[in-house]
Amino acid sequence: LAQKYDPQKEAELRTWIETVTGKQIGPDFQKGLKDGVILCELMNKLQPNSVRKINRSAQNWHQLENLSNFIKAMASYGMNPVDLFEANDLFESGNLTQVQVSLLALAGMAKTKGLQSGVDIGVKYSEKQQRNFDEAKMKAGQCVIGLQMGTNKCASQSGMTAYGTRRHLYDPKNQILPPMDHSTISLQMGTNKCASQVGMTAPGTRRHIYDAKMGTEKCDNSSMSLQMGSNQGANQSGQVFGLGRQIYDPKYCPQGSQGEVANAAGDQSGDPPGYHYYCEEE
Repeated sequence: LAQKYDPQKEAELRTWIETVTGKQIGPDFQKGLKDGVILCELMNKLQPNSVRKINRSAQNWHQLENLSNFIKAMASYGMNPVDLFEANDLFESGNLTQVQVSLLALAGMAKTKGLQSGVDIGVKYSEKQQRNFDEAKMKAGQCVIGLQMGTNKCASQSGMTAYGTRRHLYDPKNQILPPMDHSTISLQMGTNKCASQVGMTAPGTRRHIYDAKMGTEKCDNSSMSLQMGSNQGANQSGQVFGLGRQIYDPKYCPQGSQGEVANAAGDQSGDPPGYHYYCEEE
């Protein structure tokens, strides 16, 4: 806050206060205004009888009372509450920056009210300009859109048809007459003229396969040529689901009847002859 204090503004405020009141502040700006006497006289110059009692005693509570009366007089003069300072800001040098801001705002309010001091200081407050319009004028203004909201000057819906309206196609090459209205689209916009669902069967319908080489003729649109592929060679014969499948090798599985296989197996294992199988001769 101390760095925001402006010495140049202090010199301008000193000149303005001394010009309006005719009193000298002294070399120290804070000590010259600390007792509140010069400030109360300043308010009586700006607004007569705004501070009716000015204490000229050296006691602290008298000086604080002068500062409090000065602040109340500024509020009644029309100052904004945010522009006011507290008594301790000046008396104890707590916030001299806020004191400077308040005095500059007071000079601006005095300039707004027409005070001629010969010192150009403070910013003049904006004046309220109230205008009264009749009811017809107010209703007419509700139909006007400001350019800040954008503009529809270049937008146009000319030639637009209702939503869902059917739009026809025409082709100049096929000696089709030009459109009579805006519901006809040229083929330059694209066309579905060549698109067709002729011959399409319902989803899930069975389609047969025929082969022209084998003399199979096409029965209807549900038959497909072998050029589309075929499942004619596919076969599930011999397929078992969930059953065990045995594997054999011709080298180790001899061909013959069950007895020959058993005898060959018995000779190799060394079993007694009682266990051999005999074949009945013709």
